[in-house]
Amino acid sequence: MGLGLGAGASLLLSACGGVATTAAAGGSATTLRWGWDLPSSWDPVFSSKGWDVHLLSLVYSGLTQLDAEGNAVPALARSWHYAHDGRTLTFALRHGLRFSDGTDVDARAVKASIERGKNHPKSLIASQLTSIGRVEAPDRHTVVLELTETDYQLPTLLAGKTGMVVSPAAFRKDEAALATAPVGHGPFELLSYAQNSMASLRRDPGYWNADRITVDRFEAYPAPDETTALASLQSGRLNVAQIPFSQVSAARAAGLKVQLIPSMVVRVLDVNTSMKPFDDPDVAEALKYAVDRQALLDAEQFGHGTVNLQPFPPGYAGHDPGLQDAYRHDPERARRLLKRAGRGKGGVELTLTTQQAQGIPEQLQAQLEEVGFRTRIEVIPESRASELVYVQHSRALYIDQFAGRESAVQTLQVLFGEEGLMNPSRRTTPELDAATRAVRRTPVDSPRYGQVLREATGVAVRSMPNVFLYTVPRVLARHPGVSAIPRLPVVQRFEGVKAA
Repeated sequence: MGLGLGAGASLLLSACGGVATTAAAGGSATTLRWGWDLPSSWDPVFSSKGWDVHLLSLVYSGLTQLDAEGNAVPALARSWHYAHDGRTLTFALRHGLRFSDGTDVDARAVKASIERGKNHPKSLIASQLTSIGRVEAPDRHTVVLELTETDYQLPTLLAGKTGMVVSPAAFRKDEAALATAPVGHGPFELLSYAQNSMASLRRDPGYWNADRITVDRFEAYPAPDETTALASLQSGRLNVAQIPFSQVSAARAAGLKVQLIPSMVVRVLDVNTSMKPFDDPDVAEALKYAVDRQALLDAEQFGHGTVNLQPFPPGYAGHDPGLQDAYRHDPERARRLLKRAGRGKGGVELTLTTQQAQGIPEQLQAQLEEVGFRTRIEVIPESRASELVYVQHSRALYIDQFAGRESAVQTLQVLFGEEGLMNPSRRTTPELDAATRAVRRTPVDSPRYGQVLREATGVAVRSMPNVFLYTVPRVLARHPGVSAIPRLPVVQRFEGVKAA
């Protein structure tokens, strides 16, 4: 049991391109052209954006990957097993694999890569590897993780960016170069990269699952602007792209195939309780009741998606239907809480930070002012958002969205942990720590796993200030000659994608 999805559920998909044909020796070469955010870094240890995982997965692999139901399945490792107490995890590696620099993917390489992610002073994934005490390589094809505590989440955790294996020869020779020139073992190898412009890749015939990669070239471009998405598809610059909800009908009318795909992305308001006015618990709680989530969903996404008051979407093992009524829109209750906080007269001054100048910020501003928040909108550029919100912790309320991670514990840590990347106040509670440890110590195939995880979800929703709003489906338009993009959880892969 992985993500706990039913067979009909689908999770996060990124956009992929269709196929262009060019002359090549022995036949035609096929090229996928994909519009997506190019990575903040091609080095998974220093990558600062959750979205980076999709591009990085083109050039790296982990010991595991996730199947369509969110279960950990073999990748660089062909098998693994835990000791009876859950404190030792042993992986058996595939034989004969190489990194794109020609060096061997063996146990010593895996050991060095994991240790770098865990111990590098600037690592952005170190906080997710704390349960690993020691890494051993007793022979060329065996990796043993000695754990500091029982942790049954590691096979799913290592399926994502946290577990991507980087060539030790590359990071020992020139670590800084990895930011723009990755060296891993993946379905593709990076040929050239123009930062913020374009990445060109070619299929790696030595990839462990190369038989399932049916295109020869891959080109990645920045995601098109909402106003140019359809034009990019119609002109052939891209073959598959994410489009806004407002353009679904136009895309279909233009002869494009449109996929509306449920995802693990949840719209959320990040609340910093170390800053005024949310250092007052009554004010933070009032915010949860002040928001009309359905009205925001209808306006921003034309009704696509589902109101969701928790970090896990419907269909996920951690989603608790009983929490959906926990903070229903209740303006009067919000006013009472502000009055109890001594803010009934004159209202509460508040700055709402966003990357959008119009739309949901204005609607949210009106909802907040209705209950007594005097709200000013601050628009910041995307390039500054992470620094201001998550590094400097200098913004009290930020409109954001969260993409679910491979591991449920990883999700809880990123959102709510003291070192969580998306926890702007860096505060948590002992109760939530205990609930998260209980999830970590429960085997994912245990009949109790879903219940333990839902209990942790409930503690998080009730004790932490985050205001979860609604799910955000992926809307993909693709050329009709391109086969459907696989429905996979969290990390997009391209096995079996074909063109007519």
